[in-house]
Amino acid sequence: MNIVRTTGAAIALVAALCTHASAEQRAAPTILDFISLWLHSEYQLGSPSSQPDIVAMPSAELLARRYGEGIDSDPDEVVALYDAEKEAILVSKSWTGGSVAEISILVHEMVHHFQAESGTIFACPAERERLAYRAQADWLELFGQDLQSAFGIDPALILVATVCTH
Repeated sequence: MNIVRTTGAAIALVAALCTHASAEQRAAPTILDFISLWLHSEYQLGSPSSQPDIVAMPSAELLARRYGEGIDSDPDEVVALYDAEKEAILVSKSWTGGSVAEISILVHEMVHHFQAESGTIFACPAERERLAYRAQADWLELFGQDLQSAFGIDPALILVATVCTH
């Protein structure tokens, strides 16, 4: 991604946020508003009709929701999930949103929110992760970071996580 495109997209996003509502009804934009506009600008995703809630829960509960009860794994393996039924991004209680890496988690889960709202159909659950990881990686790149250094996620892991095996 070149600087001119990134700067132009950032200016367009700020302008859109500033003109989204009249002065009388304008509320401060949220990070999810910014992420939504960025995803729309970068990947031509539609605009969601509403923003998801962000719900914190214990890491063990996230792990159980992802893999089922009784899984023997590191509870910190799952840091967030998107719950389409509740229209909520579920994050670990340790999540603070205080770093570029932690915000990138919202970027990843917001892709799933867009996918759910648009009714996108996938060949398998892994396929839906492809754009989510790409958007997360692009977000991190804007700030000079990457998935490997932020989360220990290398290209081979992404390949395995995003390919249908049936």
